[in-house]
Parts: sequence; C-alpha cells; structure tokens
Amino acid sequence: MLKSALEIKQLYKTYASNKNNSEKAALNGIDLRVPAGKIFGLLGPNGAGKSTLINILAGLVLKTEGTVTIWGFDQDKDPRQSRAAIGVMPQELNLDPFFTPRAALDVQAGLYGIPKNERHSEEILKLVGLSDKADAYARTLSGGMRRRLLLAKALVHRPQILVLDEPTAGVDLELRQMLWENMSKLNKEHGTTIILTTHYLEEAEKMCEELAILDHGQIIVRNSTKDLLAQLDRKSLIIKTSTNSPEFSQHALVDSNILNDGRLVLSYSSSRISAGDVLELLRQASISIEDVKTVQADLEDVFLKMTSSKSS
Repeated sequence: MLKSALEIKQLYKTYASNKNNSEKAALNGIDLRVPAGKIFGLLGPNGAGKSTLINILAGLVLKTEGTVTIWGFDQDKDPRQSRAAIGVMPQELNLDPFFTPRAALDVQAGLYGIPKNERHSEEILKLVGLSDKADAYARTLSGGMRRRLLLAKALVHRPQILVLDEPTAGVDLELRQMLWENMSKLNKEHGTTIILTTHYLEEAEKMCEELAILDHGQIIVRNSTKDLLAQLDRKSLIIKTSTNSPEFSQHALVDSNILNDGRLVLSYSSSRISAGDVLELLRQASISIEDVKTVQADLEDVFLKMTSSKSS
C-alpha cells in the first residue's frame, strides 16, 4: 500500500469575477498529505473552501495552480487513473428520480467501464441497507435512503479513497449509526482511506485519527486528533460537596464557579497545576468532597480556538 493516499501541494483556486461578484480566492496555497488507510477529518467553517477542495479532487472544478496526486496518480498527467482511485459522496442529493437504486448503480458502473460480470451492485445495496428498495424509483425514497444511494454510487468502482461531504447532515440517528458502522468496516477490512467533512465535531472526534482545519482557503492546523486535543490543556473538576454554600477563595491558577445545582466547578491549566494540587486547595478550604468529575477540552474547543485566532 502507498504511504500517502492523497498529496496536495500549493493548491490555489481563484474564481474569476463576473457582473455580480468580484474575483474570489477560494483556496490559497494548500499543502496537505493524507496517509493511506486512515479516517481523516477535514473541518472548517462555512466558506472555508472545503467544497471547492472536494470538487477539485472529484474532477468537477479545475484548479488554478498546484499539484494533486491521488493514490500515486498525478491529476494532470493521469486524470483517468486518479479519478478511478477516488469516490465522492456529495452533500447534495443529485439523483435521477426515475432511476431505481439498482439501475443507478449499473449506470454508474458503466461510466467507470466496469464489465457486467465484475459489478457488485447487490453487495453494495446490502451494505447500505437498500436491498429491499433496489427496484423502487429514487423519487419514492426518503431523504435518508437517498443519502444511502449516494454512498452506494460512490462505492461502485471500489475506490481506494472515499470522500464523504457532510454525509450525516440532516439524517436520523439510525442512519448515522449505520453509516459509521459501514465506514469503519470498509476502513478496517478493505483498508479504504476515508476523508470526512462534517459539522458534527463529536463525530469527527470519535471517527477520525487525524484532522486538518481549513479556514479562509488555507490549512491552519493539521495533526492527530489526540495531539490536537492535547494543545488545549484546560481542564475542569466538577465537585459534588456536602459542604453548605462552599466558598473557594480565588487562586491565581484556578477559576471557580457554582452551578445551579450547587456543584462547584474548578477550571485550571493542567500544565501549570495538577488535579491533585487543586483537590488539596479544596481540603485546605475545608470543603468536603462527595464526588468528582473531570471534564477535558473537546474538538469543538480546538476548532473554535483555531478559527477564531485565524480570523483575529
């Protein structure tokens, strides 16, 4: 297997001006490498350039400058091979309403030149939970089932890289769970590299081994999920105490707050003071402890910190 599923170097995309809009730089010199066999998250606020980047990978938008290498194939030198290596599940529900799921997969397979005896439509339909709807017109399918069909179409040619653009936006919990079970299976059993864009940060935190945050057309951070979370060393202790009206004197390294239910919240920087030292301060203040809960920074904290610092 290749070390890198995707390599992007100095990628620029500028949309030309027209009578309604001035020239716009959507991507501004992106450098990005996605390791093969990983589930990789691509995050960013609206207008950050995620959709433009995905459309360039899919061959739907022409880049202005830079190089894109997909599964070892240069997009300019080997366009057919690079497109064959990647499957994209778009955010928009762009389906022909008069095609059945089975017919839609056959058409998609034909576009990729897959012989009929090498197609595996039934297997894909079963994977995405559409076997019982295989011969129903797409216009009769629910929104969740249409999303499943988009995923099925992206898998027709067995791509080494699967790009999911906001795959669970607006779908129910059951479909979301089914989608991630299937993606984990593809990744673990077939080694499929998965690139995910999502607004559900808890989803990215749970699923993605590595992340990149895109803002204003640039990659502002790229690291393992674990290391990104470690960059925010802010922690909180939520203390349930038997002490009536607990009073914690202000400390230079600890912020205190009392919740409506009477629990005491102590926030601190773990690189400057340990949890043990914070608990010792409680003991010195004669505050008895019944229960302690630790709360750490999550991916949303990282995302907000990175994007807000870029904008300021």
